[in-house]
Amino acid sequence: MARSRHRFLLLLLSYLGVVLGYHNAYGFSTPRNHQVVTAIEFQEAILSCKYQRKTSPSRLEWKKLGPSVSFVYYQQAFQGNFKNRAEMLNFSIRIKNVTRKDAGQYRCEVSVPSDQGQNLEEDIITLEVLVAPGVPLCEVPSSALSGTVVELKCQDKEGFPAPEYTWFKNGVHLLENPKTGHKTTNISYTMNRKTGTLQFNSVSKLDTGEYFCEARNSVGYHRCPGKQMQVDDLNINGILGAVVTVALLILFCGLGACYAQKKGYFTKENSFQKNNSDSKAAKMSECDFKHTKSFVI
Repeated sequence: MARSRHRFLLLLLSYLGVVLGYHNAYGFSTPRNHQVVTAIEFQEAILSCKYQRKTSPSRLEWKKLGPSVSFVYYQQAFQGNFKNRAEMLNFSIRIKNVTRKDAGQYRCEVSVPSDQGQNLEEDIITLEVLVAPGVPLCEVPSSALSGTVVELKCQDKEGFPAPEYTWFKNGVHLLENPKTGHKTTNISYTMNRKTGTLQFNSVSKLDTGEYFCEARNSVGYHRCPGKQMQVDDLNINGILGAVVTVALLILFCGLGACYAQKKGYFTKENSFQKNNSDSKAAKMSECDFKHTKSFVI
């Protein structure tokens, strides 16, 4: 009777293992808490397998999860690009010189002998790799007209977490809120530290200077080379002079055409073209006549 109850309990536990998703071919696994490990690029990271040693495991494997599962540690050896830059610490892994490509989810699998066969214990570890920003790409116009809208752009695609941006003019940090700055500073600009844009709603000559941007996150920062922006007032006198010059040219061309018409230059040209056409027609008629005459003879 006792043996029957024991078998019934084993079958019930196996059934629960299947339902909960912890069952494998040899038994059921013990779920553990999901770990998150943060590392800085080009430094080291330790992925801990929290197996509490009671008996020696019969199998230890590390896998990297994703669209396709790949082995990290298999048959007591590191695989792939982990061969020369990883080592075992009991059941944990130390990865040297971590790169951004190493980021992702890892699973530690430990098979442990038991009275019922083999139990599988698992740990899931997420590796986040922090990356310093690269040199940001800055767009600064070389020239602008006073009173127009001008936008400066700064963008970095490498940093993780996403960096924030700061603009500098002539080496001086521009405040996010320009109204708190110096009175001689143009307060018409708006700065977005998330997107890296610096927009002047009405640029003025006071905004002439050298601009550069800094991208910064918790790991580090980089700046782009400075670029000069020259702001000039609109030259009204020059525009009026150009308009007057074009108008005078049109007027002189019109008067010249009228003068040529009155002198009959266009008429003579038409007469010459007409006489030339009549001469060609006469020659063609004479040739046709000769051909006809010879045919009749």
